[in-house]
Amino acid sequence: MATKAYILIKVKAGKGKSVLTALKGIAGVEQIHACFGQPDIFVFINVADERALSDVVITRIHSIEGVEETDTHIVAET
Repeated sequence: MATKAYILIKVKAGKGKSVLTALKGIAGVEQIHACFGQPDIFVFINVADERALSDVVITRIHSIEGVEETDTHIVAET
């Protein structure tokens, strides 16, 4: 069953545009929203399972230059 999540991302000052560009290239990312305040970016992702989500967050997102921290919220299906 697919895993959907919201990933809240804090970005270093001046790195917002480059982080947004890098996020657009990640498979499963369906929506990206830059915001005023904290967090700086909201991402909605839809991947195969929690293992795939973990891989995206830890391997892909955390390796983007300018990403300071993430906060991941898995969507509870109702």
